[in-house]
Amino acid sequence: MITRRSFVRGAAIATAAGRRLAAYQAPGGVKEMQAVLARIRAPRFPDRTFDITKYGAAAGGQKDSTEAIANAIAACTAAGGGRVVVPRGEFLTGPIHLKNNTNLHLEEGSTLKFSRDTKQYLPLVLTRFEGTECMNYSPLLYAFEQTNLAVTGTGMLDGQADREHWWPQKGNARGGAEAGAPNQKAAADALVAMGDKDVPVSQRIFGEGHYLRPAFFQPYRCTNVLIEGVSIRNSPMWELNPVLCRNVTVRGVKIASFGPNNDGCDPESCTDVLIEGCVFETGDDCIAIKSGRNRDGRRVGVACENIVIRDCTMKDGHGGVSLGSEGSGGIHNVFVDNCRMDSPNLQRALRLKTNTFRGGSYENVYFTNITVGQVAEAVVEVDFFYPEYDNKEGRGGPFQPVVRNIVVEHVTSGTSKRAVYLRGYENAPVSGVRIAHCTFGKVTEADVIENVKDLQLEDVKRNGKEMTR
Repeated sequence: MITRRSFVRGAAIATAAGRRLAAYQAPGGVKEMQAVLARIRAPRFPDRTFDITKYGAAAGGQKDSTEAIANAIAACTAAGGGRVVVPRGEFLTGPIHLKNNTNLHLEEGSTLKFSRDTKQYLPLVLTRFEGTECMNYSPLLYAFEQTNLAVTGTGMLDGQADREHWWPQKGNARGGAEAGAPNQKAAADALVAMGDKDVPVSQRIFGEGHYLRPAFFQPYRCTNVLIEGVSIRNSPMWELNPVLCRNVTVRGVKIASFGPNNDGCDPESCTDVLIEGCVFETGDDCIAIKSGRNRDGRRVGVACENIVIRDCTMKDGHGGVSLGSEGSGGIHNVFVDNCRMDSPNLQRALRLKTNTFRGGSYENVYFTNITVGQVAEAVVEVDFFYPEYDNKEGRGGPFQPVVRNIVVEHVTSGTSKRAVYLRGYENAPVSGVRIAHCTFGKVTEADVIENVKDLQLEDVKRNGKEMTR
């Protein structure tokens, strides 16, 4: 159940954030953000408890508790909803499929350890792999077309991926792959080709022998989703990946997972999402907002929009908050406020990435009240030259990206290679970037500003001097 403490804390955060944004954001931003927050409501659950040990689950991390957990979930949803409780101890499980009105609650000291046996993630389910729909392994935690779902508590979700399990399938040495070993590239290329040719999704069959790693938690076409308080480590791939969902709350989650493509939270083609009070240490982007890839993303045609990110801490990762690169369906109305980003292993604070194959419109992005200790590259980056597999600069496609109305206000940074890296096309410039009341300290290289229209700089300091184009 949602506790009074959680409710009060959320209300207090909302009030404080509203005051800050009222003071600092561009006209219209506050009203739009408040409208988003007014619609987002975490689901509530009946006061019923279904302890997984009552259905045959056994602590110790040796006995497979997959069936027991599934039976507890089935009993919970059949009764009209409640909490499926994981008590203290380690429990080994295969994939868990959540159902209507179910809160999977991990008590303090509990750990769900997910099997390393890839065959347990069969039969195939409808999913997305890097923004393209297909039939593939089940995510470790999955729900399809369900309503009122939650994963809560203070326990640990452990995907048990490492340099010998799941990660080598990426095919790079960082993930533990050996030269010549089978990996995902052939299947990933084939899947993109299927999307480009409109092959029916039911015929895009992958899974065993294709090496397309599953996401950790993926609710698909779900409504009213909450994940709160838990810790997550060692995911095969993306950690939290709600797809085509509405009304999603991610609160107080701690993620530490350093494998390849281990993004922290990737809302994809979702509407009304709140991410607050989370801590990210990741092997890829901390938060990446997405909406499908290339032709397949345009076929589905659902933007990711109305996203509020606040009071989060970003440590290691490629980007603190990224938009794209799978943004072909569009990304609109993103509010990032009062976050701290700091690590020599964090590459950028705000990053928008696309190319001429992915295209997409990225509009109305507010990045305010951000403290950056250090990042390895630029604090703010907009890049239309993101690689497309073997095309290193993403050129040659027919889809010109659209990026406009990007507001960066009250951002301070300690150390970075660049303050900004803004690079559009001559025939499709980045448009309407406003940077105001910002201080960029210890910037070591010249900024990049190419094909940018209507850039506004107000009260911006770079290495102690006023910043100009």
